Amino acid sequence: MQSTAIPLCPPPFLKPPNRNSNSRFIPLHHSPSPTQFDLTSIHGVSCHRITSSPCSASSINSTRTSVSFLVSNGRYNDVKVRAASVPGSADETAKSNSLARTLQLGSLFGLWYLLNIYFNIYNKQVLKVYPFSATVTAFQFGCGTVIVTFMWAFKLYARPKISRSQLLAILPLAVAHTLGNLLTSISLGKVAVSFTHTIKSMEPFFTVVLSALVLGESPTLWVVSSLAPIVGGVALASFTETSFNWTGFCSAMVSNLVNQSRNVLSKKFLVKKEEGLDNINLFSVITIISFVTFVPIAIFMDGIKFTPSYLQSAASQGLNIRELCVRSLLAGLCFYGYQQVSYMILQVVSPVTHAVGNCVKRVVVIVSSVIFFQTPVSLINFLGTGLALAGVFLYSRAKRIKPTSKAA
Repeated sequence: MQSTAIPLCPPPFLKPPNRNSNSRFIPLHHSPSPTQFDLTSIHGVSCHRITSSPCSASSINSTRTSVSFLVSNGRYNDVKVRAASVPGSADETAKSNSLARTLQLGSLFGLWYLLNIYFNIYNKQVLKVYPFSATVTAFQFGCGTVIVTFMWAFKLYARPKISRSQLLAILPLAVAHTLGNLLTSISLGKVAVSFTHTIKSMEPFFTVVLSALVLGESPTLWVVSSLAPIVGGVALASFTETSFNWTGFCSAMVSNLVNQSRNVLSKKFLVKKEEGLDNINLFSVITIISFVTFVPIAIFMDGIKFTPSYLQSAASQGLNIRELCVRSLLAGLCFYGYQQVSYMILQVVSPVTHAVGNCVKRVVVIVSSVIFFQTPVSLINFLGTGLALAGVFLYSRAKRIKPTSKAA
């Protein structure tokens, strides 16, 4: 049977009318010479040009095959282009995340400094007219306890499950925390804020001594050398301090010993990760224990000094009752806030970085308190304070230097 070839090119009278002049459909007209169609714009990928032959079944099939192949290649190349751009996107995402973490950490450091500045200012103002350091300290622990209870009650932070053995291990930390803050308040009530923090720059000295005695850590020569300017600077500042008071000086010095004992014990306690708590919950538990145990001690030391008559007596020295209550509350909130933020920072940075930040914090607090209270500072006092703070910075840098192991 003889096959009949049916032409696939429609005759002119069967062509559909061009209803849309903007249509992108271009019919394939029969031409005696080959015509080239530029498909280089498909998906923005370079493609070969197609040469169309006269309208026939085979040519149309080949054209369809070629176009299909090119479109398929275009999609495939598009996928390849997008796949090739994934590493770039990953790099951009990593840079964005790194920038976000840096901004978050910088915000935490800024908040830490700001809360510390306001705590020292408000606390000093309260202690000037209400010189009952134990009562003030107990009230600040109470503010922290309310915040922790609120945080756990509304599940803003997971409440820890504490065993009896953990509670017994935390108890010495709470005692050291309570005593350290009480002694700091006594010092702030007796001497200038700048002088208290100059004395407290001696903390690295007690850290090295206690780490050697309790943890058996031997300091490097660089660490020991950095302690010399700290001790010399504090001594120089003490000799020329106009507000020098032995009670204030000794209280600040003993608070260094107590606070660093707490830090060393915390390090020893947190060695067992499976049994330990994270820094935030550890500080929260310490705050509650400090409040519960210290309230009766504060009443025993100061008596009941929050009656209207005592508040009125404080009001006669410069602050009315409303101002006294508001600044006491603000001092309590800042007291808990700056210590909690400090623990949050310690949870995301190394102890050495935290120590450098703490050194900068001392500078910020000293400078801000001198400006706010207009504390007179002599040149020698300024040099002594600067020398002590420089020693603290050198200490934090020396802690980065690892001791070289001796060859056998």
